[in-house]
Amino acid sequence: MALNAEVSRRGPHAGCAAPIVLVVTAVAALLLSGPPAAYAQSDDYRAPRFPGTDVPDLSGMWQALTNANWDIQNHGAAPGPFPELLGAWGAQPAGAGIVVGNEIPYRPEALEQKRRNFENRLTIDPQNLHDSGDPEAKCYIAGVPRAMYQPYPFQIVQREDKILMAFPFAASSRYIFLADHSEAPVDNWMGWSNGSWDGDTLIVDVTAFNGQTWFDRAGNFASAGLHVVERYTPTSPYHIRYEATIEDPNTFTRPWTVRFPLYRRVEENVAFLDMRCVEFTERFLYGSLVKESGR
Repeated sequence: MALNAEVSRRGPHAGCAAPIVLVVTAVAALLLSGPPAAYAQSDDYRAPRFPGTDVPDLSGMWQALTNANWDIQNHGAAPGPFPELLGAWGAQPAGAGIVVGNEIPYRPEALEQKRRNFENRLTIDPQNLHDSGDPEAKCYIAGVPRAMYQPYPFQIVQREDKILMAFPFAASSRYIFLADHSEAPVDNWMGWSNGSWDGDTLIVDVTAFNGQTWFDRAGNFASAGLHVVERYTPTSPYHIRYEATIEDPNTFTRPWTVRFPLYRRVEENVAFLDMRCVEFTERFLYGSLVKESGR
């Protein structure tokens, strides 16, 4: 009773200095360590085979449990863009990055563009929508690899000759062609994916991007010269080790890699649910064109 009275008098955060120091120290150690080089699952795991073949069956509902959609590099907690209106709603959670080595090798001019992207991430020019603001805020398709670590479950549907991935955000999808590889007919948001198997690892070569996607809300980006090589390796019934090597000579001085696990969603009621967000963006995108009637 006395303790409860003291907490009530001094407030819910009183007496927390020592625990806060311990938590900050632990978080700092986590962030400095970067993404793990490997995961606990055995490399000897043999996944169930796709019917009639000798390759793994990746079908199912999967989700990344990272905070990379906010920032793919190590980052601390930060307020959202409107803390005076929303308080802790929309705040950026701290997170260990998914970039191997935690370094993105930008060219100097591209690093300056990344800085401008972050500063203007919610600034919209309705006359030039593609070159203003975070594509996610505009409900644009996330692209590769960002779609793989947005904070939503996504579905993989596997066939013998192709793999479909369906993503809730912006009701988007991509095909990975396992046979009859060809070049893309046009550039697009998700690029063009040709896949092949190396043992139990699915390797996907992704090209033909339109240069309009970002990697996160921190403004990390690439140009239309982006080339991504993905690797999907099942490591247990419930995990896929995901890795993507990113190359873009217009933006980076060398290739670099992101790595993280995907987790199978196994709840009985798990379902694919669209997030059709276009209707949420109209005032954000075009509000500055609307004149106040004065009424």
